[in-house]
Amino acid sequence: MVRCINARGFSLVELMVAMTLGAMVSVTIIQIMVGNSVTQQLNRALASSQENGRFIIHRLRQDVLHTGLYNELSGKLDRSVDIAEEAIFVRQHPIIMLSTFASWSALGIIDRDRSGSDELVITRQNTRDCRGYSLGYSVDTEFPVVNQYYVEDETLRCRGFDLRVLRGQKVATGHNRHNSIALLQGVVSFQVLYGLGDANTGQVNRYVTASELSDPMQVVVLRMAVLLRSPETINVNNTHDFIILDNPAIQPSGNHIYRQFETTVTLRNARYQVQRGEI
Repeated sequence: MVRCINARGFSLVELMVAMTLGAMVSVTIIQIMVGNSVTQQLNRALASSQENGRFIIHRLRQDVLHTGLYNELSGKLDRSVDIAEEAIFVRQHPIIMLSTFASWSALGIIDRDRSGSDELVITRQNTRDCRGYSLGYSVDTEFPVVNQYYVEDETLRCRGFDLRVLRGQKVATGHNRHNSIALLQGVVSFQVLYGLGDANTGQVNRYVTASELSDPMQVVVLRMAVLLRSPETINVNNTHDFIILDNPAIQPSGNHIYRQFETTVTLRNARYQVQRGEI
């Protein structure tokens, strides 16, 4: 004897309720996934900006720390020129002003204020320029280099020179063609202030811009600041301005992460070292 079972399906109302609940769950899951994706993008942008900022500040500090240094007692120094006269020149020109060199009169510090980023040009004794080039000298041979830092197309770049070539004491060879290299992209602003003070104590009396600086020998401290913009587009609202050193406020534009970094460097040049018995 076969027993019949009365099979009953879902009603239309039950199907509609199930579909609605399923849709709500799906929307919630999608929102969570989108939120996680945005959070990951934001975290990556923040981490990238922080890493880039630390890198460029460390790089600039290392490059400018010995601005104005010339140690004629160094056994590694190339002595193919009058080093006594060269030592005087370097110590009188730790910061290169415009028109210092007849062969490159446009090379020198520039304060652009509202119109853009500053340019920093320093001289020091080293085995390589800011690009890592020895400019025709033997490995580990020291010579006076002139390093220029500037921003072009939101990229902080550097260019190195042999001081002796700029002064007409030597013919340019190899990497003396002065091509620049990129240090960091996404640089919205690069600003520099020059601290004037007493070289004996390193105390700063006041800070001036490049256009206000008249005597480079009075510079004992450099203050540098950069404003970086993340390459990634992030859905964020930039509601506050950035004030880079003494410059007018900068209002961020577009959906990017902006970070500001600053550093102050006390110059360890020849006068500093002599006064402390280091050379």
